[in-house]
Amino acid sequence: MAKRDDPETIGRRVQELRRRRGLTQRQLAEPAYTPAYVSTVEAGRVRPSDEALHHLADRLGVAYEELATGRPAGLATDLRLRLTEAQRALTDGEAERAAVQYAALLAEAETHGLPEEQATARLGLGECHLETGDLSAARDHFEHAERVLAEASLPARVPARRGRAVAHYLAGELRYAVYLLESTLDELNLAGLHDPDALLLLYTAAIGPYMDMGAQARAAQAAELALALAPQAGDPALIARMHRSVARTLLAEGRIAEADASLAKAAEMYRQLEIRTELANCRWMRGYVYAQNGDLARAEEELRAARAMLSSRRAALYSSQVTVELADVLHRRGRSEEAAELLREVLGALSPERGAVHAAAAHRLLGIIAEDARDTEAAEEHYVRAMSLLERAGAAGDLADLCRLLGDLLRRTGRVEAALDAYRTGLGHRTAGSTTLGPAPAQPPL
Repeated sequence: MAKRDDPETIGRRVQELRRRRGLTQRQLAEPAYTPAYVSTVEAGRVRPSDEALHHLADRLGVAYEELATGRPAGLATDLRLRLTEAQRALTDGEAERAAVQYAALLAEAETHGLPEEQATARLGLGECHLETGDLSAARDHFEHAERVLAEASLPARVPARRGRAVAHYLAGELRYAVYLLESTLDELNLAGLHDPDALLLLYTAAIGPYMDMGAQARAAQAAELALALAPQAGDPALIARMHRSVARTLLAEGRIAEADASLAKAAEMYRQLEIRTELANCRWMRGYVYAQNGDLARAEEELRAARAMLSSRRAALYSSQVTVELADVLHRRGRSEEAAELLREVLGALSPERGAVHAAAAHRLLGIIAEDARDTEAAEEHYVRAMSLLERAGAAGDLADLCRLLGDLLRRTGRVEAALDAYRTGLGHRTAGSTTLGPAPAQPPL
């Protein structure tokens, strides 16, 4: 039940409605109450009981909720229905249209003091901004949603916490993203709050940062826990998202067929749910699987399809990430000039604060293309830029690989000491990938 307003506010509302309907205090009071009682209610000197409010509402011809809270009857239900419509627009890939709907609903929920609906609208706006690449605005909305839900249970706050972590991850702040996710998992599991949907949301979100940091063992553990939780989860969209994330760990372990099967399950679920942006991401991951397995023609087909789907829905940041993968496939197919053109386009859209890991991947690939063209100076410049971006993001696994590439380049150009330094740095990052994260978070009793 919605929280009632204070007695003075209710009293003014009763008086205004009574006068508008041309009733005396006696006509409003009888037969259950006295005119004196109505007078004290209107003066705000007494807190009317629920029974009294129901009587007064009936005599005034309004709903109990409207008299007690000032909100039109059924407003909260109507808002929730329209929030669902905005969510449908978002899952159809129409992030900008959904953002307009969510903003209007947020204003309405704030006007009428509906905290749960405010939080839902904030979460939706955060997801819209993730889609369009405005990571700062996304973080603000997720943080605001968490403040609005401060009195709610931790599982109810998990979507906002997960949103914050994803925004930091996409901005290249991998270690902080992992901290948010792991500390929340610890809180849930140590307190015995074993909510399957909340846990699945967190474990799935952690796989990407783990992989980019080179912590494959931690990523594999998160994937195993997510798979174990999936049968208990009530949200099919979460299960589909989980299958897409788990494919990354299966791929890292060389389990190509299982990764492809996991992505096929996710794609089918997204088709059923008509979640088109996630379906585009699924095709992206399928392309990545084909590329790792050497099937470059099918990889190019899937990645181009994913890029077209994401570009048409203005999911700018995700589109840039897919473009880097596509450029790698084109380079491996002998079309380096086309690949370089795509990569330069990506670098024009990304920055250290927005997509640092993928900007680094673009520089890395441009360095490889320059090496193939025997332009060692340009190659070294791209490798150094990529290292600067990855060091800021804490992507240890990618840094180790980049140090090896730089070391090989330096050795071939006769700078042996500098090459040895690069190799040593790479070994340090390789080790750090799994040892600097601290203890793994507590696990649920599966």
